[in-house]
Amino acid sequence: MQAAAVTLPGDGALLSCRVRYEQFTYPAYDVPLFEAFGCRFESTFVILHPFVRVPQSLAWKTVQSYPDDRQILAEGRKCTWTDVYRQTGLNSCAKLNQALLASIGSISEDLADNEGRKLLRQYLESEPVWMPSEGRFEPLLQMDLLAAFETAGCGKLIFIPEFGDIDAVKELGVQQLKNRTEPFPARGTLMPADASFLFTVDWDSFFTLFYAPRDFVTEVARRRNLEGFFAYPKMEHFWFNYSMGCATVTISPEHWPPAL
Repeated sequence: MQAAAVTLPGDGALLSCRVRYEQFTYPAYDVPLFEAFGCRFESTFVILHPFVRVPQSLAWKTVQSYPDDRQILAEGRKCTWTDVYRQTGLNSCAKLNQALLASIGSISEDLADNEGRKLLRQYLESEPVWMPSEGRFEPLLQMDLLAAFETAGCGKLIFIPEFGDIDAVKELGVQQLKNRTEPFPARGTLMPADASFLFTVDWDSFFTLFYAPRDFVTEVARRRNLEGFFAYPKMEHFWFNYSMGCATVTISPEHWPPAL
């Protein structure tokens, strides 16, 4: 599927257009996220992948092995970054993101916060909580992402793989993904045929980017209680390295500390 013709309602008529889906892969690291895709989208929301709270029978102390997707979906519950960084003393989502990246060795030693990595490890070894998944559509967020397509009235979605020269763009049924009769894509980009919004996740990232009109993001995030924040204008992929951290406008004040 290289390109597709779609029709959009507009002023009582049908507007025809063609969408080249391959352009919607994860944005380049060295440019502001907001400027991705030709500034096509009004807002960029960073959805934080939740930590996974499990029964003691699946805790690190008990099994010392990460639960599989079946166990996460059956017995895991979302644990917020807010709860984790408060309990670890890391004090912000930026510091927690830095500790997560250091824990998987995906940032250089000069940027790694070794003390933060140690605090995070101690927490995870003492609590029935596992790190979120990196570099994939987090299992505990999959139904939330599909809910956005249902809110938009979409029965199907377009999956753009991370490496378009290896894998093909596909159309997938939302209901089939919900029923798990169709496997959920691991990583890449999900969007409706009209390209009005998208979700994209990148290798080694503990967050998913949600590009869409701001009101639509707000509606979906509130309905699904998504933890995250709107990207500020010059924020790039490695946002943990900003002195501002995550001092941005958020939409879940009951679950997220106010901006400093």
